[in-house]
Amino acid sequence: MDDGDSSEEVAEQVMSEVHVGCPPHFSGPHISHFTISLPPEVEPTRFNELFKTETDAAEEDDAVYEVKVITFDRDGDLVLPRRKSGQKQWSQFFKMTIQHNVTSSIPSVGLQVWKAELVLSDFVMHKMCISSEFYGIVSLELGAGTGLVGMLLARVARKVFLTDHGDEILDNCAKNVELNSGVFHCRGSVNIRELNWMNPWPPNMSLGDSASQTRYSWNQSELEEVKSAHLLVAADVIYSDDLTDALFSILERLMSLGSEKVLYLALEKRYNFSLSDLDVVANGYSHFRSYLREEGESKSPECGSTPCFVGKHIDLKEIPQYVKEYDRGSDVELWQIKYNKK
Repeated sequence: MDDGDSSEEVAEQVMSEVHVGCPPHFSGPHISHFTISLPPEVEPTRFNELFKTETDAAEEDDAVYEVKVITFDRDGDLVLPRRKSGQKQWSQFFKMTIQHNVTSSIPSVGLQVWKAELVLSDFVMHKMCISSEFYGIVSLELGAGTGLVGMLLARVARKVFLTDHGDEILDNCAKNVELNSGVFHCRGSVNIRELNWMNPWPPNMSLGDSASQTRYSWNQSELEEVKSAHLLVAADVIYSDDLTDALFSILERLMSLGSEKVLYLALEKRYNFSLSDLDVVANGYSHFRSYLREEGESKSPECGSTPCFVGKHIDLKEIPQYVKEYDRGSDVELWQIKYNKK
């Protein structure tokens, strides 16, 4: 190192597998388009409503539909009717535009798109296609990052809170909501809010001093709405034991409030060589599992009469892939987590 070089080391940069193929050494925000499509094996109960955009809704009343009659020509071949001018046909896909970084420091990983985020997006899309469970609810996304999962939920939910920590990540999330507002968000109310898991609940509320200080602050009515929230979602927030401890601390507070809540959490198991174990292990995953009693297991002594988290592992083979631009691999897991208040 030259004498004139700063003694402060450059922060280590990491890159999500999802971004492989993006321009190398790309600095600043990058735009990616993710195709959300309906797999052939899925027949949604509300297909037209779910895939309808603002433009579709505006044009629906003007659409002209013809009665399709099956006819054959003289040779016995099927005659396919042509679409008349102005006739409306529903597409079975739409695109989400996501602004993200190609690389980031570890504290800023929320600026990237991660594989677990796409797996959770698949799950959310599947639930919206096969049931009405998420319709009209209040939802809270923890560690929202780019906001993709919460934005998909906003299609059917009454209100969605996208929460994360730090202005850079929250500003980027707000930009993504803006980029997709005309494509997919024509119903749900989306709110971007600061939530630092290291701080006590409730978070600081807006005092109305200035726009820069209050744009991601909570107000009293929003904190009351969180009490009535039924759904929490989180993706790729398990990579540091300290962060995992903080996550379950905030979960205990949130899931003790108001109505019964369920968390759907997607994570990627990350393996490292451990000198103490002399083996390749996923210590971060093991620490996460230490917080859960798996559903169906006999109650452990420490969870017999005290509040505890109960987890159910969801088989991803039962969830079709709605997001096309990624490979799931075998190291991503999806969990349903409830809090047993006793």
